[in-house]
Formats: sequence, structure tokens, C-alpha cells
Amino acid sequence: MKTFKTIMSWVLPVVIGLGLALLIRQFWFTMVRVDGTSMQPNLQNNERVVAFKTSTIKAGSVVVFDAYGLDPDQTSKSAVYVKRVIGMPGDTVKYTNSGKLMVNGKVVKQSYLQNSYQQTTGSFMANKHSKVTGWTLNSLSHDQGWSKQVTNGKVPKGYYFVMGDHRSVSNDSRYWGLVPKSHMIGVVKAWPWQARKEYINNYQP
Repeated sequence: MKTFKTIMSWVLPVVIGLGLALLIRQFWFTMVRVDGTSMQPNLQNNERVVAFKTSTIKAGSVVVFDAYGLDPDQTSKSAVYVKRVIGMPGDTVKYTNSGKLMVNGKVVKQSYLQNSYQQTTGSFMANKHSKVTGWTLNSLSHDQGWSKQVTNGKVPKGYYFVMGDHRSVSNDSRYWGLVPKSHMIGVVKAWPWQARKEYINNYQP
């Protein structure tokens, strides 16, 4: 009897601790590894970030989402992508021939990027998109054959338009379409010691 009580005295706290950890992970946050260079210069390949599941998604938020079923080239059911929200539900998004990103008719100052990272031209764009200069949501959805077509130039309700910060190498909404809210996992928050945390945490374009 004494042995049983002794065992339970350390087993029970461990079980409770594991249970709480699982609950927190399930409902509050999750750890994610950045895979690739599409979020440079702000997030690096293999960098670890935390995604909070209860945070509100805003324009400029860096988000984690389930990529399986969105990217037709993605075969892993556990694949997640890290990208930045450019268009919110109801927004119009376009990229001009002169290289300006416009949301709702206004030029977006992308202070989180150097000019070289803002360019949408590059090997990935050239291979996937017949236009390497200007585009609108309408032209992208038609040209790329998005499963969710856009006809009025606006991001539909319950969807988001996302892009990687390293535009010329990022595989994102431009190619396979909009991200439904049901695929969103959480909003990324950088650690206090990360060099470019101001461009990740609560960034407003």
C-alpha cells in the first residue's frame, strides 16, 4: 500500500503536467519550424517560432496554416506553411507593372522588406506564372486556376491572401489561391531575442 502511494505521489503530477501541456498545445499555441527561405529576411530556414491559436489575424500578420489541400504540389498531410497576410476578407490586392503592392487602392509600404525581397519576378514566378510583372486577384485566380475563383477583385469572406516575404522564391497564394480560415493554425510571435521581431510581432502595414 505504501509502495502504491509512493508511486502515485510522483506519477500523478507527471500525468497532470502532461495533460495540461497537451491542452495548452491543443488550444493555445504550437511550435513550428520555418521550412525554406520564403520568409527571409525576417525568418530564416529552420528557425523555430511559436504560433498562438487564439490571436486575431490582421493585415500584416505572419501566420501558420495547414497547406495540405491548398498547394496541389504538397502531398504531406502534416505540412504547414508560414506566410504573411497581405489581403484580408473584403480587400482588393494588386501588384502594379512598376512593382508596387496595392491593397484597397493604396500603396502598401513594405518597410519589413528590402527592395530586392519585394520583387515578384524570379525563377519561381517565371516557372509558375505567365505574367512576371503586374497582377490582380482576378487575373491570378484565372491564370493559375484557383479552386476558389475571384471575380469581383476582392478576397472572399472567410479567406486570406498570403505571400512570403521573399517574394521571388515564395510558393504562396499567387500560385495556388486563397487560404480559408479553417486552415489557419495561428499567428506567429517572435521570441524577444530575435533580431527582426518588430517585423513579426503585431506588424501593421
